[in-house]
Parts: sequence; structure tokens; C-alpha cells
Amino acid sequence: QVQLVESGGGLVQVGVSLRLSCAASGRTFSSYAMGWFRQAPGKEREFVAAISRSALRTEYADSVKGRFTISKNNAEKTVYLQMNSLRPEDTAVYYCAAAPSSNYYYTAREVREYDYWGQGTQVTVSS
Repeated sequence: QVQLVESGGGLVQVGVSLRLSCAASGRTFSSYAMGWFRQAPGKEREFVAAISRSALRTEYADSVKGRFTISKNNAEKTVYLQMNSLRPEDTAVYYCAAAPSSNYYYTAREVREYDYWGQGTQVTVSS
């Protein structure tokens, strides 16, 4: 199994920055497009950001564009989500996901497109 472990979540105040990490096991991390999703209480899991296997392409949800940045380090087998200017509506459990691909530019925005998921890390933004 490919294992994904998120870390870096916490309880922060409005306007604070937070950096989430997702560490992957296995030997083929560089062959996976990666994504971040979040799920708030009573809501469906929603797309946040995605990055292609080569990091040549990124995508963002409109709600986080300009505030969040996704990146990955293939040598470290880690994907990151830098979150700036956090708002109460960013409060959710954040999940890391992986999708195998042979396309250096492939990114995915749908839950069904990902094969592997982490357990999630809680981000709470208080005002």
C-alpha cells in the first residue's frame, strides 16, 4: 500500500499562516499527481489544490487562489500546502491524496480521480 501521512494542522487565529505536509511511503512518489482536499462538518469533501507529478502544473479552488500554494519535493517524497491569510471558513479536516499518472502535466480536481488518501489533519481557524 501507498501510505500518506498529513501533519502540520492546528488551532490558529484569523490571518495566521500554516504549512501542511504530506509524507508518502513507497518508491514511486515522483509518478503521482498529488492533491489536497478538505471537509468541514456537514459538508462534502471539496477540492483545494492539485499538482502534477512533475510539478509543472498546479490548480487551485477559487476560494483559496492567491492565498494557498501547493508544492512537492520528490526527493523527500513530500507534498506541501502553504496556507496564508487563513479565514474561519478554512476550518476543516485537510486530506492529502495521490493519483498515479504517466502524464507530467496531469492534475485532478475530483475525489474519484484519486486512488490513495491520508487520514487527514485538522485545521481550525478562530476569530
